[in-house]
Amino acid sequence: MLAEEQRRRPGLAARDAGLEARRGAIAMSERKLFYPEHFKTASRYYTTGRSAYPKLLSRRVAELVGLDRGASVLDLGTGPGFLAIDFAPRAGQVTAVDPSPEMLSAARENAARADVSIRFIQGSSYELRPHLGHFKLVTIGHAFHWMDRVETIKSLDALLEKSGAVALFGESYPEVPANAWHKQFQALIDEYSPDDPARPQIREAAKNEAVLLDSSFSHLERISVLEQRETPVERFVDRALSFAATWHGRPGSREEDLAVDVRKAIAKYAGADGLVREVLEGHALIARRPREVLAG
Repeated sequence: MLAEEQRRRPGLAARDAGLEARRGAIAMSERKLFYPEHFKTASRYYTTGRSAYPKLLSRRVAELVGLDRGASVLDLGTGPGFLAIDFAPRAGQVTAVDPSPEMLSAARENAARADVSIRFIQGSSYELRPHLGHFKLVTIGHAFHWMDRVETIKSLDALLEKSGAVALFGESYPEVPANAWHKQFQALIDEYSPDDPARPQIREAAKNEAVLLDSSFSHLERISVLEQRETPVERFVDRALSFAATWHGRPGSREEDLAVDVRKAIAKYAGADGLVREVLEGHALIARRPREVLAG
């Protein structure tokens, strides 16, 4: 069928050949170092330190992909389980996968606290097999850069049902007055993490959009939700310590120094109530198969 179509449309074969060449070029850059133990110590700071996504964001994504109570969701690299918990009320079953037993322990506690049912599995993007099931949606938070993204998307293609989607989640802090604290906070993170193994991988790798555009999930849409919050200073301390590369539990790694420096830097932005006003932007990049979007 494809060969016949290529004969009718001579440019199709050349286009596909070019696409394969670009995929090959990106694939060459996807030899990732794998650090399943990287978050062993820092995991205890994730629940209190890392920012949960705006609840409205999961709702918007669910509406876009047509998620319902009969659908299944896979949260890959679940960490403390924030995304899995957000999507649990919107799906029939949520499966959360993470290579770190410490992260899974934190995620189970968070799920129990939220009173939602989630299937937890210790594993990684290198172990995506049919035994996991088939899914309407695969969510990935701050974990995609740790994966061989090209091979991960190929593996997910076999697990995602027709009209299924991959959604990459992240957050940022827009340049508004309430986020005046962010520049100094980020400077401290940079100062304490000169040997972060993720940085070369992120700096040298192709952008996520480029990887997805050269995959079978090349129809991309972006959703963003801004939310104003009030956050205690100590949560900023935990947020800093949750970045494993800032200290990683190493002897002499200045964990206590980092906590002192963050408190000093952030306290001046707190109000009389001890809370810091911040604006978080939660965003999702949703990738779907183009033909299925057009057919829908």
